[in-house]
Amino acid sequence: MKIRALLALAAGGSLLAGCAASAADTNSASAATPAKSSKPEAPAFPSTYAAYPSVPTAITGVTIFDGEGGRVDNGTLFMAGGKITSVGGPETAIPANTTIIDGAGKYITPGIIDIHSHLGDYPTPSVDAHSDGNEATSPVTPEVWAEHSVWPHDPGFSRAMANGGITALQILPGSANLFGGRSVTLKNVPARTVQAMKFPGAPYGMKMACGENPKRVYGGRNRMPSTRMGSLALNRQTWIDAQEYRSKRNDAKPPKRDLGKETLAGVLDGEILVHNHCYRADEMAQIIDMSKEFGYKVTAFHHAVESYKIADMLAKEGICSAVWADWWGFKMEAYDAIPENAALLQKAGACVIIHSDDENQIQRLNQEAAKALADGRAMGMAITDAQAIQWITYNPAKAMGIEKMTGSLKSGKMADIVLWNGNPLSVYARPDKVWIDGALMFDSNDAKRRPVSDFELGQPGEGDVK
Repeated sequence: MKIRALLALAAGGSLLAGCAASAADTNSASAATPAKSSKPEAPAFPSTYAAYPSVPTAITGVTIFDGEGGRVDNGTLFMAGGKITSVGGPETAIPANTTIIDGAGKYITPGIIDIHSHLGDYPTPSVDAHSDGNEATSPVTPEVWAEHSVWPHDPGFSRAMANGGITALQILPGSANLFGGRSVTLKNVPARTVQAMKFPGAPYGMKMACGENPKRVYGGRNRMPSTRMGSLALNRQTWIDAQEYRSKRNDAKPPKRDLGKETLAGVLDGEILVHNHCYRADEMAQIIDMSKEFGYKVTAFHHAVESYKIADMLAKEGICSAVWADWWGFKMEAYDAIPENAALLQKAGACVIIHSDDENQIQRLNQEAAKALADGRAMGMAITDAQAIQWITYNPAKAMGIEKMTGSLKSGKMADIVLWNGNPLSVYARPDKVWIDGALMFDSNDAKRRPVSDFELGQPGEGDVK
């Protein structure tokens, strides 16, 4: 996709390398002869993201939700050089030669972050030719990378920004497989290649899945797994093989490079974060046990409609739950969902994330957070607006390993910001302006600041954000 003039500027500018991997282990087989490791020494497919041009900008008289549970009324936010410089009250100093925006009656949040998206891998229009999210040829495919299916011209990216204020998102493989492959975190900017969207410095994730999906897909083909016990057995054997590969990486004669085991070893090394599709509480508990058996950590359970049943366990383990506000009943393992799920997790001190898993719902995560908040309050739980905003900003950033760079409005962080025309937890609220790294990427009052993908050009509905 592109904003025509800005993309030309960005394409001609310098490119930033990102997603750096740690250097290869230099442990040797002997003091005199270093071993040749099968671990790659340089990252493949590095980020080439370069921020769009920006100007120093201050927003004054605005209500600020900082993303970490804080709120400032009649606040001022100043950004320059692509970073947030200061956040405070009306006394906040504003340097000369700054563009000043009157935010009276409006609200600011960090850019909204969707931890579970398939944009680009299942793009619009939804036709078989575009179905690239599930490598459903084997239940174990850790060797595939979601980024290699991402189509940057998916019109869904611009709709997510313009309607939902999405500034960053994680693209995951689908859930047909026990090990679905690597995820990728993107900046939601128009670009010609996925690498130019790739969030610099973001760790990779790995998609895993338990429950009905893998056993339905492969059981239907009369192969393993056809049961939940088969799923766990195949999971465990895969981890055993990965442990062996990892232990031999730095031998004098390391094993032949294996892309799948390379990803699994990255998980065991703590470099790749596990995002596990799992609905039922009992299965989540079993996955936690398995993770302890093999020495890795589950970063987040996705969908997790029964997280409320083990909220205390998830809080203790430091595992986030990426959930919907109220999706339920579309299959058996989704039957025991309750709309108070997110609020009960919040009450237990667990990490709550509202996610989309849908090209339409990604355009209104603010409304989904509002619904989950309202259900919690109806149950008698005192949850603030600012805490609910955390579910779609800082918490997903934390679970994606990018919270030191984005996800909250703190000095020194990326200026990924949404100015809303009203309280973002209102059904009537819409993004007024969206900045990514301080660059104004969307302005509801300026048609030239509405991204249009190349695929849409000349077609009915071009750039429509209704």
